Amino acid sequence: MVRPFHYLSRIVLHRIGRKLGISIPYNTKIMPGFYIGHYGGIVVHPETEIGWNCNISNRVTIGIHSRGKRAGVPKIGNNVYIGPGAVIIGAIQIGNNVAIGANSVVTKDMPDNSVVTGVPGQIISDKGTDGYICNTDYDNSN
Repeated sequence: MVRPFHYLSRIVLHRIGRKLGISIPYNTKIMPGFYIGHYGGIVVHPETEIGWNCNISNRVTIGIHSRGKRAGVPKIGNNVYIGPGAVIIGAIQIGNNVAIGANSVVTKDMPDNSVVTGVPGQIISDKGTDGYICNTDYDNSN
């Protein structure tokens, strides 16, 4: 009895995703507090892990790098802000309280409390997401 509901849910998710321009597969590991600021053009690889209270804007791509030392998918920490048009690719670790600026391309690990911008993404500050993450209703201390 569970199988028909599962397949029906996947069909509904697929149709809504196509209508809104959002591709986040059902098996992506996303913690509570996930927030999409604006719909449209969001693509997330199914093996990506997204932490607590993550804000994602439109035209964001979080994807796989298929070769080299960074082959794999990103792991995104808690309280992360990802600006419009940002691209995060490869087996990298995005720390907690990281702000990624608009149209940045991140291909290497980013430590906690970083502010990242540019192509390729460079750390410009250690102020983190102060003022960017508003939906911290979910406690991730457990």
